[in-house]
Amino acid sequence: MMTLEEMQKKLQETLPKGRFQHSVNVMHEAVKLAEIYGEDKNKAAIAGLLHDCAKGIKGEEALEICKKHNIIIDEVMQLQTGLLHGPIGSHIADCEYGVKDPYILNAIYYHTTGCENMDRLTKIIYIADYIEPNRSFYGVEKIRRKVISDLDEAIIIALNTTIKHVITKGHLLHINTINARNYLIKERGHISVTKNIRHNEG
Repeated sequence: MMTLEEMQKKLQETLPKGRFQHSVNVMHEAVKLAEIYGEDKNKAAIAGLLHDCAKGIKGEEALEICKKHNIIIDEVMQLQTGLLHGPIGSHIADCEYGVKDPYILNAIYYHTTGCENMDRLTKIIYIADYIEPNRSFYGVEKIRRKVISDLDEAIIIALNTTIKHVITKGHLLHINTINARNYLIKERGHISVTKNIRHNEG
């Protein structure tokens, strides 16, 4: 496997300047969260740095790469190829950067959608991508404050925000995102049951 410095150099040669800076920001954010939550800082740095290594691959090219390398995709990903940079990025991290650690590859694979029962590193990369310093949207400061004390709650807020945004845009919502949110809420016992009230019509 390449050293982290070698990965940075290679990534810088393949990504636009802004996307590379975003990747570096996510790497730093992931390392900070790894320190707080007892995750391996080197794994967090690699996953954070490489999470968007396939970001520039879109549309038909992305579909062709998936077909060529037997990357299994679902119907939503076929229709919204922007979601493919996670699975393709995981493949590139393995084949071109020599990353073999399944946790790092998993974190890269699911960093866009999240998934049910995420491991700690996957959670950290998901939220680090969401709150890195250059992100600017309504509610991001609340998530940045929350993630310091409660990783899962911060992710639930981020997933809620994403789901609302996707619905507002009229795009397809990936089942992994729904499953990620539902799993965390069930795990934390945050389910609020609304009873149906039968109204008398008479």
